[in-house]
Formats: sequence, C-alpha cells, structure tokens
Amino acid sequence: MRIFGIDPGSARTGYGCVETDGSRHHIVICGAIQTPALGTFPEKLRVIHTELARLIGDCRPDGVAIENLFHAANVRSALKLGHARGVAMLAAVEAGVPVFEYTPAEIKRAVVGYGRAEKQQVQQMVKLILGLSAVPSPHDAADALAVAICHVNTHPHARVSAAMGMTAAAPRSKAATSWRQYRPAFAASPLRPGTPAGAPVDVRRGKSTSAAPPLRRDRPARP
Repeated sequence: MRIFGIDPGSARTGYGCVETDGSRHHIVICGAIQTPALGTFPEKLRVIHTELARLIGDCRPDGVAIENLFHAANVRSALKLGHARGVAMLAAVEAGVPVFEYTPAEIKRAVVGYGRAEKQQVQQMVKLILGLSAVPSPHDAADALAVAICHVNTHPHARVSAAMGMTAAAPRSKAATSWRQYRPAFAASPLRPGTPAGAPVDVRRGKSTSAAPPLRRDRPARP
C-alpha cells in the first residue's frame, strides 16, 4: 500500500510517498514544491496544483494524507495556507484518491508518541522508521513523510489492507447458510451384508435405504 503525504504551504509545499507492507515502511519519493517568489498568489496555487497532480499520478497512491489547518501566525497566513490545502486536496480528488486530514498533534502522537514533540524529534523518528541514513531534506519533505506515516499508524484498515495485498488469499469453500443445507462429508460407508449393489445408502448409519428384506438367522430350537 502507498500513502502520499502532503505538508501544504503557499511558499513551499512538502510531499512524500511511503510504501508499507503493514509492518515495515519504505520511502518512495519525497521533496518540496517551490513556488516562484515573485509570482502572484494565483500563480503559486497553479504551480502547487499542477505539480501535485503530476506526482500523485506518477506514484499512484492508495490514499493522500494532508496536514490539517490547526493554527497560524495570523489571519492572512491562515487564509493562504487554506488556499494551498484546497488545491492540494483538489489534485487528490481529481486523481480519484481518498483524502485524510490530521492535525499536527495527531501526527506527532502517531510518529513520536507524544503530541507536543519538537519538530526535530519528529524528523529523527521519520529517519529511523524509514531506515534512512539522514533526515529527509528540506524539512517540509520530512513533515510530509510524517503525515503519511501517521495515516498508516492511525488507521488499522491501512495496515490490514497492506498485509492482505502482500499475501494471496486462500480459497474458501462456500459456507452453508442454513442447517438444511448441511451435508456431512463422510467417507463411503461399507454396506451391510446382503445389501444389493447400487442401492442408496444412509451414510449416517451405513444402512441401505432400499426395501431389502432383513436377514434371518436360524436359531437352535429350545429343548
């Protein structure tokens, strides 16, 4: 299973894709989308949407996890961040991929185990979980990978689906839905002496269901 994480931002948007088998996580791709510094705000949104749409199409993830808007320095920054999140979610929806949102505290709790962990602690845990030799750079990419790891650790369905995808399902026979459909799978029972060949047999008692005459045994006469 592949999860594509997004750390939205109007100036720089981090992204990271993680592939998991239910227990081990591997990095697929990570980086950051740098918008033109002198470009207009609508132009920056267009760049974010175009690049994310291309990356999601290349990675083909099973889900997109994005950091939720929790707090901002001021109202103006919050509005810009909200627009960046909007075009990021639009790129995922256009690709037909489900979107999941997580607050910074939820991400820290799922990755580090503490909802008020420092950003450096989150980055170090991302490096350890993915088995990397160094912290992913820039820090926006590490944050996006943390969002993806958060989704895998938070949703048991994601881990179960990944594990099921790695193993072939064993064929199962159709179960009976009523006791009237139950048929015991007994081996062929030996026929009683005197039962004609081809006669129907009651497998529960090993008796013939045909109207064959019962056997008569001659007993010695009593004195």
